[in-house]
Amino acid sequence: MAKKRSLSVLKRIRQNEKRRLRNKSYKSMIKTLTKKFLKETDLERKKALLDQLYSVLDKAVSKGILHRNTAARRKSKAAQAFQKFLAAQANRS
Repeated sequence: MAKKRSLSVLKRIRQNEKRRLRNKSYKSMIKTLTKKFLKETDLERKKALLDQLYSVLDKAVSKGILHRNTAARRKSKAAQAFQKFLAAQANRS
């Protein structure tokens, strides 16, 4: 037979589920934005997406969704990809 749960436990379960869904949504948005950034071929739009990605990563850290080192690592990877893109653009010209 299942144990009875107190009201506070039930409330924590509801809160945790709400937070889990919010965090999942935010992480999904970060992944989508990263993929858009990596696929983009136009310089201006790529720069705008990079700025947007930085902003979203910083907000995720401030909300406690990502650890600050994780965000720093992802920002670094994005910056490297952007520099590689710029170098490829310079070689074409």
